[in-house]
Amino acid sequence: MIYYVSCDAPRYGNGSKAAPFQTIQAAADIARPGDEVVVFPGTYREAVNPKHAGTEDARIVYRSAEPLGAVIKGSEVVKNWKNLEGDVWCARIPNGVFGDYNPYTFIIKGDWYNSTDPVHTGEVYLNGKAFYEVFTLEDVKHPQKNLRSWDPEWTIYTWYTEQDGDFTVIYANFHGADPNAECVEINVRRTCFYPEAEGVNYITFSGFTVRHAATTWAPPTAYQEGMIGPHWSKGWIIEDCEVSDSRCSGISLGKYLQPNNENKWTTRYTKDGTQTERDAICQAQIEGWTKENIGHHIVRRCNIHDCGQTGIVGHLGGVFSLIEDNHIHHINNMQDLAGAEIGGIKMHAAIDCIYRRNHIHHCTRGIWLDWQAQGTRVTANLFHDNHPPVGTKIDNPLALAEDLFIEVSHGPTLVDNNIFLSVASVKLATQGVALVHNLIGGAFTCVGAGVDNGGIRNATPRYTPYHVPHRTEVAGFMTFLHGDARFYNNVFVQQPLREDLQEYFNGAAASNNYQYRLNLEVGTFPYDGYPTAEKYFAQFVYSTTKNRALRDLYYDHLPVYTGGNVYFNGAKPCDTEENFVVDTEHQVTLGLEEEGGEVRLVTNLYDVLPEFEIGMIDTGRLGEAFEPEQKFENPDGTPIIFNRDYFGKNRGVAPIPGPLACKEELQENLF
Repeated sequence: MIYYVSCDAPRYGNGSKAAPFQTIQAAADIARPGDEVVVFPGTYREAVNPKHAGTEDARIVYRSAEPLGAVIKGSEVVKNWKNLEGDVWCARIPNGVFGDYNPYTFIIKGDWYNSTDPVHTGEVYLNGKAFYEVFTLEDVKHPQKNLRSWDPEWTIYTWYTEQDGDFTVIYANFHGADPNAECVEINVRRTCFYPEAEGVNYITFSGFTVRHAATTWAPPTAYQEGMIGPHWSKGWIIEDCEVSDSRCSGISLGKYLQPNNENKWTTRYTKDGTQTERDAICQAQIEGWTKENIGHHIVRRCNIHDCGQTGIVGHLGGVFSLIEDNHIHHINNMQDLAGAEIGGIKMHAAIDCIYRRNHIHHCTRGIWLDWQAQGTRVTANLFHDNHPPVGTKIDNPLALAEDLFIEVSHGPTLVDNNIFLSVASVKLATQGVALVHNLIGGAFTCVGAGVDNGGIRNATPRYTPYHVPHRTEVAGFMTFLHGDARFYNNVFVQQPLREDLQEYFNGAAASNNYQYRLNLEVGTFPYDGYPTAEKYFAQFVYSTTKNRALRDLYYDHLPVYTGGNVYFNGAKPCDTEENFVVDTEHQVTLGLEEEGGEVRLVTNLYDVLPEFEIGMIDTGRLGEAFEPEQKFENPDGTPIIFNRDYFGKNRGVAPIPGPLACKEELQENLF
């Protein structure tokens, strides 16, 4: 059955093409497996609650009749502005508009949320662009630039809210614009397309524009919502959508509500967040978190941008998912939200997830894989400008950003054929990783650090789980030894150092933030002093006279494996590097140029790349991640041969380092 929806239809349509429903919700109330809901162009100001699940063989499909033509908004237009003085206007909104959730009284908070500014989940938009919340009327009348923002010129567009009886009062500085003549909107609804119930499986959501939801902070120890999301279900496809301006997260593949664990760290205080996260994982396993029930989602070809916390967020619920061909950009640029759950993509427990062919830029970190990145693969992505612009005021090390952050995971985590062009390429507070055939233009940071909870008097290691291979069942818990890292056939290029960031790094180290291991220099050299596999495993020879002393060996750094890497512009190899080249003759440049909305890599790298014999890397060469004893392989357990490059071209029998098989691809392909 096909149901039709048109916001211009009269009331009481029957869902036929001749008499469409007026709301998407009307179709969502009755759509059953195998049905399709076709939505005509227009703006739909509603929070759609899909009521019924599809099946694996008969999905329920929601489709915009014209690509991006059907627009779902969590906002309402405000036209009753009254001029207070000068450029400052005031609007009074009856609280009944908001139902039982008023975004202008709900202050963002939760575990791992660090901002001290009491910002709300509500926002004010002028012609689609969000204003900055301030906390006195005087700051609306006399706004000052906020240098923490990545767009400081816009920060003088400010708003402030207060309650007056049964009304929400909003003041805003429009700097010469007439808000009653322009399009001014405010957040009203918490979500846009999100089921209230769990287990609404096998939904396809295709071709919509989705904007303006008053979503809440989404840490791994809380219920995680987004403007769009499956809410603890299986088999969703979210494709060809534009997703923007969620107060916190755009798309959630995340955690269901556990009332006993909901933000326990910052509400009960007696257990550290790491412990409550372990509790949440084990409880979820008891309550049905299995490969058969949860995850297996696809998010593809979406344009996700201008969200406050994340473009895509998830914990537990995103397992076995595919995130591909998305354009994710300008996430957390306002910098009014701060904490440890921010990124273009922020996923906990990304078991057997694949992130491929995404273009991620201008985000406070590109992808953050936190805990249990077991069987996770990050392949053929383009990362750039995931760092603060010059002149930005940096309040804490987490605001520095990087392209990829892998944190406290035992692996195996595979990173191959990517292009990393930001100041920091990979933050490696982890083990069990393999980097193969990447172009790395930024630093490795946090090597050998960042795996404890920051205790001063006591040791505070973070024991995190590892799993039965390709399953969710927990196989064990362990802290981190560092190492167990593989670097094969990569190209490292030192780019010009940012003096402003170096100055911040020096100050951060002086103020006891050295545990972040801040670094601007490129290469594998942060692994100096780590053993080779031969040296490490030779120590474990049983002897009755050495048995007690042997126990210390179980807590030494794990080995590092290398081969086929090339270093330019002063990039530095580690002290156990094998079969490598350091080029001191040529200066390599890296840049991007835009063409038709896409970008092209501009570099002389492939004119000067040295010729030397390197191996073809495969699953057998990479071996097993130490703790889970799992190979670097496909989710179905089949081996990987890295004979295909960034564009999917065959490398032939004589591979070269880096993500491209040959020089000609620079001219032939857009990234």
